[in-house]
Amino acid sequence: MKFLTQSISGRGRSLLRDLGRRYFTAGTDEYAKRNYANNVTEYNTVFNSLTFKRRHYLLRDVYDDMMLDGVQPTRDTFHALLAGTMKGARLQDAFFFRDEMKAMGLLPDVSLYNFLISTCGKCQNSDQAIQILEEMKKDGVKPTAQTYICLLHACAAAGRVDRALVIVRDMTAAGAGLNKFCYAGLIAAHMNKMPRANDIATKILELVEQSKGWSSVESSTTNAGNMMIGVSDEELYDMPTAEYVHRRGFVNRQLTVYHVAFHACAELRNIEAVETLLEMLRKEEKVTDPFIVMQVMRCHLHAGDLDRGLQTFEEYMNAGRNPLPELYVTFIEGAMVGHTPRGMELAQDMLVKMNSRNFFLNFKQGSDLLLVAAGEKTGGYTNANFIWDLMQARKVTPSLPALEAYYNGLKDREIPEDDPRLLVVARTYDNLRSRVRT
Repeated sequence: MKFLTQSISGRGRSLLRDLGRRYFTAGTDEYAKRNYANNVTEYNTVFNSLTFKRRHYLLRDVYDDMMLDGVQPTRDTFHALLAGTMKGARLQDAFFFRDEMKAMGLLPDVSLYNFLISTCGKCQNSDQAIQILEEMKKDGVKPTAQTYICLLHACAAAGRVDRALVIVRDMTAAGAGLNKFCYAGLIAAHMNKMPRANDIATKILELVEQSKGWSSVESSTTNAGNMMIGVSDEELYDMPTAEYVHRRGFVNRQLTVYHVAFHACAELRNIEAVETLLEMLRKEEKVTDPFIVMQVMRCHLHAGDLDRGLQTFEEYMNAGRNPLPELYVTFIEGAMVGHTPRGMELAQDMLVKMNSRNFFLNFKQGSDLLLVAAGEKTGGYTNANFIWDLMQARKVTPSLPALEAYYNGLKDREIPEDDPRLLVVARTYDNLRSRVRT
């Protein structure tokens, strides 16, 4: 799959592809060496690989190669493409693949329409999501309960509480029970409606209570085809647990409504609401999973209660539970909020502990932490330098916004122009910025 290592992109890359990969410029053996897929099965493997590696922006380029090679896409091909564009929230690409599919005489099935509605939600385009539903009906494809839950979450992402309530009303009128994802969607709708209501925390707690009597329709909404291509319900509905659900022991899927509620209250920095949710769990004799522990920490730390945040972390660790790098990252990020001297010191200590356990920062974690640490205006810039060094040790380049913030922070300090660190950061920044612009 030599495409995955190519650095050429854009229109120039397409030109080189035409010149360098056609049969008339190379013999059969040489062509085979240059090509990374020869049939539809191999191309489908490439599409799935790109999605797994979160390189969704390359899906359309590979599809172009597929067309140039004269390989005919199948329904499975478009399932892989639309699932990938959904995960990457690439709405324009999703509509392109839909149009391509229809032009080839392949009518999208209910799963593909669900992917399209979900993609609209991720891009906060609820109007387009509703149009997709109408298109679906016009094409004679019958919506399922999963379709309406996708639409509910698409409206919730845009803060359209009114539309979300209409969808819930229509579902109940049709005799469809409301499941945990419906209540999660209603919580999200209230959270995303701006300006937020003064009693939003109370509303969230009420919805959690109401959810305890949901109708068990889980089995009827889960699509086996989605699971085969690695799309969970949490990813389809853009839940805050989507990136953790495949991690063993990270998320208790029976606590879905609690996950969304804890995440919302952490965003609100409402400690009282978080404590109420914890008490509700205790009464039900349920144990917090790592995701919920992360949200409790986030709430305390972002509210400025460093001691309670640290206490939550230590209680989890002292209980002998699985030490996860995400817990360390969550604490470090929260402790650095406001860049207080004690918070930065606690964050530094946690970075050292994390490193001693041989936990490393991936691209997203490192970029997020570096962006926060780079905002420190006083002090020795120790945490930002430490995070940069940890990423450099594993040859991970941070995102452009994080790198730019770190570079500007270094320049604002009294550092000689020939300082080795500053030179490396400047060179990395220039290279990354030129690549992004290209």
